[in-house]
Amino acid sequence: MRLSAGTPHPLGATWDGRGTNFALFSANAEKVELCLFDNQGRRELERIALPERTEDVWHGYLNDVSPGQLYGYRVHGRYDPEHGFRFNPHKLLRDPYARRLAGRLVWSDAHFAYRTGSAREDLSFDRRDNARGVPKAVVVDEMFNWGHREIRPHIAWEDTIIYEAHVKGLTQTREDIAPGLRGTYRGLAAPSMIRHLKEMGVTAIELLPIHGFVDDRRLVEMKLSNYWGYNSLSFFAPDARYGPENPLDAFRTTVARLHDAGIEVVLDVVYNHTAEGNHLGPTLSFRGIDNTSYYWLTPDNPRFYDDFTGTGNSLNLTHPRVLQMVMDSLRYWVEVCHVDGFRFDLATTLGRGRTGFDRGSGFFTALRQDPVLASVKLIAEPWDVGLGGYQVGAFPSQWSEWNDKYRSTLRRFWSGEAGLIGDVSKRMTGSSDTFNHDGRKTRAGINHVTVHDGFTLQDLYSYNEKHNEANGEDNRDGSGDNHSNNCGHEGPTDDATIIAMRRRLRRNQFACLLLAQGVPLILAGDEVANSQNGNNNAYCQDNEIGWTKWDGLGRDGDDLTGFIGQLAAIRRDFAQLRSQDWVDGRRADGSYGALWLTPQANEMTPEDWNFPESRFLAYMLGPVERGAAPIFIVLNAAADDIAFHLPKLPEYKIWRQILNTADDAHSPTEFASGSETSAAARSVLAFAGAE
Repeated sequence: MRLSAGTPHPLGATWDGRGTNFALFSANAEKVELCLFDNQGRRELERIALPERTEDVWHGYLNDVSPGQLYGYRVHGRYDPEHGFRFNPHKLLRDPYARRLAGRLVWSDAHFAYRTGSAREDLSFDRRDNARGVPKAVVVDEMFNWGHREIRPHIAWEDTIIYEAHVKGLTQTREDIAPGLRGTYRGLAAPSMIRHLKEMGVTAIELLPIHGFVDDRRLVEMKLSNYWGYNSLSFFAPDARYGPENPLDAFRTTVARLHDAGIEVVLDVVYNHTAEGNHLGPTLSFRGIDNTSYYWLTPDNPRFYDDFTGTGNSLNLTHPRVLQMVMDSLRYWVEVCHVDGFRFDLATTLGRGRTGFDRGSGFFTALRQDPVLASVKLIAEPWDVGLGGYQVGAFPSQWSEWNDKYRSTLRRFWSGEAGLIGDVSKRMTGSSDTFNHDGRKTRAGINHVTVHDGFTLQDLYSYNEKHNEANGEDNRDGSGDNHSNNCGHEGPTDDATIIAMRRRLRRNQFACLLLAQGVPLILAGDEVANSQNGNNNAYCQDNEIGWTKWDGLGRDGDDLTGFIGQLAAIRRDFAQLRSQDWVDGRRADGSYGALWLTPQANEMTPEDWNFPESRFLAYMLGPVERGAAPIFIVLNAAADDIAFHLPKLPEYKIWRQILNTADDAHSPTEFASGSETSAAARSVLAFAGAE
């Protein structure tokens, strides 16, 4: 092989048609060796010292290296944990910019840079070679034929309905998908899956992490895994377990087919920490490349890590090269893989500086200025576990945020808690108390009742307590604050009354989610009564507990696919439900954005709002387009039927019922303006004004 200096940019392994340029950042290394392996990744063929260093980037060009070549790095330098340095050239390291990985991590003590079990723990030094047990990076050819038909959907925020799913779990048990496609990237775009998403009106599928990740040793020894994928180590490589033949092309093919169906793809990304854990964790990549640059270290004792994430470490995006890696990764997924947006796990960590969270941080500034990322959807999980980590409503204006206030309030309301109508009114109209500032719109809030983390919707109304025994932690893990209601029996039951109540509460939550202003997010499987047997932390359950079960598909009462589609149609028909503007009350000219009404159809007074036993809320949203109709919405969370009057409007003689969650037939019924009817116990109704 002919070795030359190559170039320091771009980082990673870049094939140009004749050879491959290798470039790796490390500010504190003394030498970097490129290691080339055979096709099986078992035998190290050559070890080549990168010949040049430019602005802390080590680089070299090999003219005979082509796509398919397996490689890794050995980085030489100080091993001095008490000062933050953890270089150990006996450990083969994964390229942070690897586009593809080959092989799997086989756990052994050799993956630790120190002698495990020694008295000095991580202050000792381990000389065992770990190369046989680590995945190797692969040189790739990124060319892909997207064809002339592939057009990105570019769905407006106000028209967006998100469906959160796990790549494997979504299709693993679907019998109408070919066995070879189940649980894979390609399975996501199977015709039956696309039909299902379209029937519900879904416009975007949000995928749990697909960045290359590893399974914790503890879980492997318990015969479990990091199923959800929040244990990233490769921010450019799609995980091979969902497409072993060619994960990059399999994923891009899926994106193209979903785009053809008008469905966007949003990735859940984990840039807040890595799989290397705390100071006693393994040395697999970043720790051995340049520990003091990549991670937040405790200022007065850099042997240890600042942990804002609960995982043992936190990536330090205040370092320009770490920030560059994250930005390069985001651009890669947009430009090379055509994804449409990102949901950022524990996003508060990404905006942290030495003094805490900063909405003007370098990360937020870089995103705001980047032309590639300007048009994609940015969604924050707006908290972490560090001091001041809860930042709901504090992100910059171009962001949307998971609205846990909506989740908490609507769970409590439909579980029967009284005195919440003031909070419910805010959540149903976009949570202006949280997001209406700095020019933000109602799309700032991503409304959800359930997500991957917590009970499924079926379990929310089947269990009062979490049942996480299968996770091997004696049921200590997972949140105990669920605001759930088992409707009178813990777990499955044959009691017809309880089953009917659970089904109605599920319909109520879906109705509120699609009628509320803001962006709705649906958890995969909730539409078919998927249960995790009361497990509200199924992160390690790559089995029938964690997989979406489709037994309820087509089963009367359990399958709400068509019902959700009807709700999506109502949402499309009434622009005020999708309005990006904040609603106001009665205006000087008599018009209104929202009118809050008593059961007698009078406008509510402070006394009405403060009634301590209130479980009934009715309101009218005025039309936002000429010629459109108002919509009148009634929420009755009481245990009894409540009589109410429909608003009397001179320009509308009729109110046409378009929704009643207590009416399984959903038959439209017309009522005279000002007439009286009733809302069944624990039900949602909606009416459209007609002339």
